[in-house]
Amino acid sequence: MKRRFKRVLLKLSGEALLGKEPHGIDSASLTHICTEIQSAYKKGVQLAVVIGAGNIWRGQDRGEAIDRVTADYMGMLATIINSLALQDSLEGMGVPTRVQTAIEISKLAEAYIRRRAIRHLEKGRVVIFAGGTGNPYFTTDTAAALRAVEIEADAVLKATKVDGVYTDDPVRNKNARLLPQVTFMEAIRRRLRVMDTTALTLCMENKMPIVVFNLRRKGNIARAVSGEGVGTHITGDDGRRRSGRTPP
Repeated sequence: MKRRFKRVLLKLSGEALLGKEPHGIDSASLTHICTEIQSAYKKGVQLAVVIGAGNIWRGQDRGEAIDRVTADYMGMLATIINSLALQDSLEGMGVPTRVQTAIEISKLAEAYIRRRAIRHLEKGRVVIFAGGTGNPYFTTDTAAALRAVEIEADAVLKATKVDGVYTDDPVRNKNARLLPQVTFMEAIRRRLRVMDTTALTLCMENKMPIVVFNLRRKGNIARAVSGEGVGTHITGDDGRRRSGRTPP
């Protein structure tokens, strides 16, 4: 049965913006992603976005020259760059947006304020959350889970390069099977690499469903917000949704 979402948080990787480039922002990839977001927005869903920074800066590649805390803050700044790129492209397509960041940078974006973010969503604006959680040692996956819980989203939509969650890496193992349904505990116990453990645990504790799907397939974001059977659905053992909101 279809369960259309009213409010969702879309998690994108920074690598999604690479295209064929080794680093930076590929204009064709940016346009593709924003066109897909626009299609989902036209469905009437309240849409928030968190994007990573792997196309600009990956903290694990810092070497010994930069310490972990500094590297993490550099990554947070890189998410602001990506968020501004999304905003500019979406606004050019007629989609109203706001960027809110956990790191105050008032000349470029609003500071993150939960009540204001919810108000923007209710007014039909796409809200892009930048700057991670504002703290080192937390990934943008965790930031996405945290913001989804805070704004009382119906689900986290995790956009990836593959069709969902597999029993093994489908690129390396041709016998890997797509799993249409997985519980949080299964994902954590089997180390399925959907999101980091902190993000999965946060979603599990707050009964926040996660939908993992292929960003490269045209129309998948719109299908996901419409409740169509796309990708892999990760829920609690009983499959129930969060009690905080009920989709129409």
